[in-house]
Amino acid sequence: MTTFFLTCAALGGTVLLIQLLLSFFGLGDGHALDHHDVHAGKEGLSQGLHLLSVRALAAGVAFLGIGGLAGLATGFGLFAALPLGLISGLAAAVATAAVMRAMMRLEDDGTVQIHGAIGASGTVYLSIPGDRSGVGKVHVTLQNRLVEYQAVTSQRPLPTGSRVLIIDVVGPDTVDVVPDPIALEVPNATV
Repeated sequence: MTTFFLTCAALGGTVLLIQLLLSFFGLGDGHALDHHDVHAGKEGLSQGLHLLSVRALAAGVAFLGIGGLAGLATGFGLFAALPLGLISGLAAAVATAAVMRAMMRLEDDGTVQIHGAIGASGTVYLSIPGDRSGVGKVHVTLQNRLVEYQAVTSQRPLPTGSRVLIIDVVGPDTVDVVPDPIALEVPNATV
């Protein structure tokens, strides 16, 4: 049984060491068995524990071997070695998967998506002709960034400095706007 536990510890430790070395060169992502997560987007990476990832499996096998060797060293033989090895292997796999899940939550794409602008207020930067007869530009703050989009309106022309509400996306960088109803109420309010 000692040979089995030594082999598990060496095999799991070697795989973990290889993954560590590969990650220094940007080659080891730790999700070789989780290709479906890449296509599912970040939501797939942050949900659930991935106990079948290479990193979690390698940690489980390594600690199965280490726990089993520790159990053999107690003098109780296989009765202590097998449960201790299984518990430590499972704990290591779960802990590794939990740490990887937490690390994946730290990743942020940071790409501003134009569809996130719907419902946001902005300011006209370049006047927008009315009746969709031309294109102007608006500035809007999304994801703590000032973003500039082309804008059209089906209503009256909107001069530079006007507050607008984005109601739709009509192109890859073009939004449909209307005068901001909240901004229209502000001049009448008393402070």
